[in-house]
Amino acid sequence: MDISGKRRIAVAAAALALVSSAWAGGDAENGKELVTKKYACASCHGANFNNPIDPSYPKLAGQHADYLAHALLSYKESSNAAIGRKNVVMAAQAAPLSDREIADISAYLESLPASVITHH
Repeated sequence: MDISGKRRIAVAAAALALVSSAWAGGDAENGKELVTKKYACASCHGANFNNPIDPSYPKLAGQHADYLAHALLSYKESSNAAIGRKNVVMAAQAAPLSDREIADISAYLESLPASVITHH
């Protein structure tokens, strides 16, 4: 395995550790403060995080914290082809987030009621 392959494995392992720690114990109250007062998440994802301003944006309310933490980390690592997600807006939004903020935001969003679409 070449050095770049080893680096990708190390980055993926670090990402998994972050996701695991985020899922294990974010502070939902601090996450609420972060998404409502410090960051402008609602400007795209909607005030209740169930009604995004564009149908292509995801509903965040009720999503699993580990999924949300992984997504935010992937946006932070957008330049890493092994784990990064390419989205200019979200990469800029996620860049300043600390691991603790990611855990807290993820815990808060998971705690919100999700809107469910039912088919009859």
